Amino acid sequence: MPLTIHTVDAFTRYPFAGNPAGVCILPAARDADWMQAVAAEMNLSETAFLVARADGSFDLRWFTPAVEVDLCGHATLASAHVLWETGKLAPKMDTRFHTKSGVLTAHRIANAIEMDFPAKVVEPIDPPGDLLPALGAEARWVGRNRMDYLVELADEATVRHLTPDHTRLARVACRGVIVTARADGGTEADFVSRFFAPQSGIAEDPVTGSAHCALGPYWRDRLGKPELCGLQVSRRTGTVGVRCAGDRVVLIGYAVTVMRAELLFGD
Repeated sequence: MPLTIHTVDAFTRYPFAGNPAGVCILPAARDADWMQAVAAEMNLSETAFLVARADGSFDLRWFTPAVEVDLCGHATLASAHVLWETGKLAPKMDTRFHTKSGVLTAHRIANAIEMDFPAKVVEPIDPPGDLLPALGAEARWVGRNRMDYLVELADEATVRHLTPDHTRLARVACRGVIVTARADGGTEADFVSRFFAPQSGIAEDPVTGSAHCALGPYWRDRLGKPELCGLQVSRRTGTVGVRCAGDRVVLIGYAVTVMRAELLFGD
């Protein structure tokens, strides 16, 4: 039987903004090569694949067009949105996802979705040789966690106008590179960011929930605020609410379904 793939714009209230994700609810687990092929066909930043468990929770895996990733915020938000929108979860029922980053939960409050993720604290590090030349900017601070580099730049304008050398950036060994700066006060945002991941087959990810697992603790410590608003200033833009609580980060966002399509070769 054909499978339905939902295209959902995450971390936005409006269609054609935020970060689009594919969401496919499978009747049974499929092999990684098949899921990778579907994700390549979708050619979105990530496509999420879900399989229900007997206890009402779901197995969840995420694939870029090139690789499987260990953590993805926007496709998790999109997955929770689809489960509630299609009636596979009752409106007031929380959902639990079993992932490569442990158990993640999602909770619906009015039209927003809150997700409980692990904090991914960055530690200061000397930048590798290709990093700053590839970005073409001077850094105020450089750090790294297990997945990504985080680079603080001078100001919001520098982040917005950055034009990295993606070929050179792809030589930096990591999942991706977060660039960030304090917001200039023109919006409700506390900080701005962008995320580049040519290493993962994504030149620039429009809105990256998992990056805020690092950005939240980073800006909490610098601004003295446990609750923050992050604005990712890619061409599509999107807003991520962040609440830091110990070794966890609550990510808050909206989502809207923009397309449903049948996968005719599901078998």
